[in-house]
Amino acid sequence: MSPQGQPELPAEPDPAGVLVSSNVDRLGEATRQTLAFKFGGSSLLGAERMLRSAGLVREAAAARARVAVVVSAMKGVTDRLLAIAKALEERRSADTLPEADQVVYLHFDVLRELRLDPFGAERVARELRLLGKDLHQDVSEGVRATPFSREALHDRLASYGERFSARLFAAALEKCGVSAVPVSSSEFVLTCDTFREAQPQIEETRRRGREILLPLFEDGVVPVVTGFIGSTADGRVTTLGRNSSDFSGALVAHVVDADELVIWTDVDGIYTANPHESAEARLLHELSYDEAHALVASGAKVLHAKVLPLAAEPEMVVWVRNTFNPRFRGTRIGPPALGDVLPNRDVPAPRGCHNSSPRGEA
Repeated sequence: MSPQGQPELPAEPDPAGVLVSSNVDRLGEATRQTLAFKFGGSSLLGAERMLRSAGLVREAAAARARVAVVVSAMKGVTDRLLAIAKALEERRSADTLPEADQVVYLHFDVLRELRLDPFGAERVARELRLLGKDLHQDVSEGVRATPFSREALHDRLASYGERFSARLFAAALEKCGVSAVPVSSSEFVLTCDTFREAQPQIEETRRRGREILLPLFEDGVVPVVTGFIGSTADGRVTTLGRNSSDFSGALVAHVVDADELVIWTDVDGIYTANPHESAEARLLHELSYDEAHALVASGAKVLHAKVLPLAAEPEMVVWVRNTFNPRFRGTRIGPPALGDVLPNRDVPAPRGCHNSSPRGEA
């Protein structure tokens, strides 16, 4: 039984490759799965959790799946960056540079705890120092920013959490024996210039993204892509709206034609209520696209609303699974699986449905 009292389900299907081995060796290259893994903030909070999450990628890659990873900022970091942006907007700049320094130091602490080899540690430290220098410069410029330029500055400041996180998670994968590189989504996610709520141009993003990500697959390298971030046609950094990292995961999955998108969080899936607050919360093992859409339309905190349209058209399966309980099957959203007979196919009144992790945090 799971901690929530739900019966453990059969291993099939297992998108992460942590329960069953791939059948690629038996059936050939054509059956290789392409997976998109999205890790949120609580799954990346500190070196131990990063290495745990990296282990999930390693197991999927060992089963010869092609894996693209999308990362959020570490839990709490985006809040700190937005607090800096708000202080600058309100002309309360006295503590903004020291607070920016604390954000940088936090990531250096994680780097130290990863215990990389000296060469790798120095390489990542150099990347973190460059990012820290850019953050320091943006905060300094914020003191003099005009109302017009302040919107663009807000998104630049908000983007640093994912940029730090991608570099550290790529390093964690390398430590686990998986070749990986950080990729800034601003290199290919083309958006409008509505800062804070930028809308991506889906097909141009797909074209650009395939030029960057597919060659990495061919070389056996896992791309670690920043969630939340895009850029305008003239190269200004934008953000896709708060709590949009699930959407970023779906965008990357669309770019690489993923068979499955796995959203790794800190609960066992989607519940009928917040399992931390209600003893009656019940896990929903299986949802159709229409059922999941109805939950989202009702305002339930299930998934970002824009995930499902990207998944439904190609019938890409979306999973919500627990980083800290990876042997548990989680919630599957997609077309009916052949031979899959699951409990709890009745979906209760949508007002109570809940994934207790704030979107973008885990």
